[in-house]
Amino acid sequence: MIRRILPHPFMTLMLIAIWMMLVNRWAVGSLVFAIMLGIAIPLITAPYWPDSARYRRPGKIPAFLGIVVWDIIKANIAVSRIVLFMPRDQLRPAWISIPLELTQPEAISALAATITLTPGTVSCDLSEDGGSLLVHCLHAPEPQDVLDEIKTRYESRLKEIFA
Repeated sequence: MIRRILPHPFMTLMLIAIWMMLVNRWAVGSLVFAIMLGIAIPLITAPYWPDSARYRRPGKIPAFLGIVVWDIIKANIAVSRIVLFMPRDQLRPAWISIPLELTQPEAISALAATITLTPGTVSCDLSEDGGSLLVHCLHAPEPQDVLDEIKTRYESRLKEIFA
């Protein structure tokens, strides 16, 4: 019954909070309108949402995020060194096709976002069959090492998280 009224309860809460922040004042009328929006928008958009992601081990998400944040910090330092100190003729950009073992769209999106968030790499395209991800690297003297790192560091952990 509650899932029919609130198909996406987290989205409802977020919409209420965002509306109240946008209004930037506390008033009962604003709160009532925020609640109306928070209920109406998820109800109207519910038919367009795919099935919710299934997490096999959601407890592993914080560890994965910690690894991603650490890798972003390291990559920022590495990219800064490349941009500031590496001669252009020594730069080895590369396009790498990463075959995917992930099948859930949410897991593939999380992998693509992780790659793109890490400085020096950008996920550019997903093959039509969803079997591989095309990634551009700013500097990859050994493209196979980059592929192996993405597969072991990110994809394997996302496989553990998602069913």
